[in-house]
Amino acid sequence: MITKFSIYPLLGIACILFTLSCASESSLQKSDNPSTLETQEIVSSREVKAMNERILMSLLSSGKDLYRDYKIGPEDLLEISVFEEEKLNKTVRVSSQGNITLPLLGVLRVKGLTANELEKEIRELLAEKYLQNPNVNVFIKEYRSQRISIMGAVEKPGIFDVGGQKTILDLLAMAGGLKEDAGKLLFLIRPPKSEEETTQGKKDFEATKPKTFVVDLEELLVKGDLTLNLPLLHGDVVNVPVSGKIFVGGQVKSPGGFPLKGKKVTLSQAVALAGGLAPKAAGAETRILRYSDKETDKEIILADVYAIHEGKAKDPYLKENDIVIVPMSGTKAFFIELRDTVKGLVGMGVSLGTL
Repeated sequence: MITKFSIYPLLGIACILFTLSCASESSLQKSDNPSTLETQEIVSSREVKAMNERILMSLLSSGKDLYRDYKIGPEDLLEISVFEEEKLNKTVRVSSQGNITLPLLGVLRVKGLTANELEKEIRELLAEKYLQNPNVNVFIKEYRSQRISIMGAVEKPGIFDVGGQKTILDLLAMAGGLKEDAGKLLFLIRPPKSEEETTQGKKDFEATKPKTFVVDLEELLVKGDLTLNLPLLHGDVVNVPVSGKIFVGGQVKSPGGFPLKGKKVTLSQAVALAGGLAPKAAGAETRILRYSDKETDKEIILADVYAIHEGKAKDPYLKENDIVIVPMSGTKAFFIELRDTVKGLVGMGVSLGTL
């Protein structure tokens, strides 16, 4: 039988344990304050906006020059003028075979040439037999329709019917820019050439295979490396995958997978994403499981979350598909269970005391 007097020691123990546990939880919650992570979310959002602004600014600054490299194709309408002889001026549409017909020169193969290259060819042919140093101008009056696809982490994925020379920046702008969860890499998949486009010889085999180009969006949009702003061709498919995920499990309040959203996330921030450490967590024994590119070997990295919170250890950055495991502390579990038991007895004290 438990009397009123026998409950007082339990009350004392309960108060001490409750005070310690509350202080511990308060310390953990303070350490896991996600304000730093929220700040990074804002910074990341600003970075995406800045990258999208760079897309538009790049188009405005370099868009006109890009058309110089446009390759003439079927259905294009060409306006050809010769300053010395107006009778040679003509507006012609490129045939489905990629040819045009001009006075004096007959049938010319123009498919795959730029406007400058065609000007040079016409100038040389006229100079051979008819005119001395002729001035030739080729203007592409109408561009054929091309179908280019874009998918993944862009605002408006889909298939676009476009005219004229388009580049990666053009297409990203047409697709409304990048989403916040866009990854750092863009993949350009180019279908194989048709039989009539391939040449005879050893290159035929390579020409009949699809090609994949990988573009680092940070290099293109942040550092401004416009050599990565590749021109697009009819049938190209552009894919912007979403950023990878990290996984947090074990003694955290909300375990699960969390997208990186193109950000650099540290271990402490990942723990904050998972709601912070649970009361039974052994934060000093946290483990990061990291798989190699070959997906066969894995590396286990030990980390002390408490030391990181106190500024005594570096806060390591996580990589895509990292798995963070926070194990349980046996000692903590014992005291927490004891505290819960004592609290239960205190709740029953009055009725028990009257027995």
